[in-house]
Amino acid sequence: MKKNKKVVWITGASSGIGASLAKIYAERGAKLILSSRRAPDLEKVKSGCPNPEKIKILPINLNDFDKAAAVVQKAYDFFGRIDVLINNAGVSQRSLIADTQFDVFKKLIEIDYLGTVALSRALLPFFLKQAGGHYVVVSSVMGKYGSPFRSGYAAAKHALHGFFDVMRMEHQKDNIDVTMICPGFVSTPIAMNSLRGDGSVLGFDDLATRKGMKVEDFARKMVRSVEKKKWEVSFGGKERLGVYLKRLSNKLLHSIIIRSQVR
Repeated sequence: MKKNKKVVWITGASSGIGASLAKIYAERGAKLILSSRRAPDLEKVKSGCPNPEKIKILPINLNDFDKAAAVVQKAYDFFGRIDVLINNAGVSQRSLIADTQFDVFKKLIEIDYLGTVALSRALLPFFLKQAGGHYVVVSSVMGKYGSPFRSGYAAAKHALHGFFDVMRMEHQKDNIDVTMICPGFVSTPIAMNSLRGDGSVLGFDDLATRKGMKVEDFARKMVRSVEKKKWEVSFGGKERLGVYLKRLSNKLLHSIIIRSQVR
């Protein structure tokens, strides 16, 4: 197994993709900073990883934008550097536009887009000072095309691509890399934790997510892509083909999606 001696900061690390990434990076010898809103859940992830003495816990709330600079300073002080920031935290949506309150759209943008931007922007001076760094962003195939019941989520993910494409352009000269990860359906709690139109949590899984790629398999593929410093990759089942189909014919993709049974 290839050893990784870097300091890797993972947001959304309390479950799903983030927790699986933590275990893989810990097995490879990386020093880790694990973040999410729930410290007890992070402690459980830490205790399930090898080399827990190399793992630090840093609870954060992504929509506390004003605290981003202080949070980054605290993360940096743990090990004296940060090599990779994996922006994995976020929330999804399951509601029609007509049934969705404006505050839900606002919350999706604040958490999935602005929170990630605030944290990444606050880390940028440290990457510049240490002459390098790597931003990894867990987007979605919804960052490349839209689907009913996910309007606000898709919009926030689209915004991430615009921002980080420019981050790459402006700072490639500074040895700063950007990798965009676009998963399709992965078997995680994302659907269960999705927002309804009134802002409440959905509270149950959906068939497409439940039958999606195993999270451990996805995490291994993702780590390999990060190590290769890929610019953008997509993993999943047939839903990932929409990324390529949109380039060919947006109208054809539209007709296929509205006939699908995915909700």
